[in-house]
Amino acid sequence: MSRDSRTLSKLLRHTAGERGLTMSADGWAAIPDVLRVLGLTRERLDAAVRENDKQRLQVDGERIRACQGHSLEGMPVTREALENSWERVYPDDLLWHGTSREALPAIQREGLRAGRRTHVHLAPAKDSRVGRRTSVEVLLGVDCADLAVYRAPNGVLLTREVPADAIVRCDAVH
Repeated sequence: MSRDSRTLSKLLRHTAGERGLTMSADGWAAIPDVLRVLGLTRERLDAAVRENDKQRLQVDGERIRACQGHSLEGMPVTREALENSWERVYPDDLLWHGTSREALPAIQREGLRAGRRTHVHLAPAKDSRVGRRTSVEVLLGVDCADLAVYRAPNGVLLTREVPADAIVRCDAVH
């Protein structure tokens, strides 16, 4: 991923508030404002969107947003507005969340919490590229029957939190 792509993702997911970028509650910002804040040209912005390896960035005419992965603190986005902009889905199969062995005891007690982010990221399959960190030690299988699950435009599946009793599998990654 290019430096411009990382910078753009960081702005739209985490630092818009502190950088003075105006955004809607569902994460959209005017492209001319983003270009001004970052000192980019439209050509560099378009290249950064194309090069983003996780397809985190979405352009619609003269506006842009990060598809998902927003910080709660310091950002003008809200969970409700993001969820209203995503597709609600009803998975039949387990969804997956990658984590470290070190995090397992807390997850077993408390479940998966979004922490400083708006939502917990889930993946539709164990080998999914989207919705899962690349370096994980453990994959947790989540039964989403009682959870509100959403699909962002880049395919990442999201929910606000996963209770411990919804985690029904724990598979080591080799």
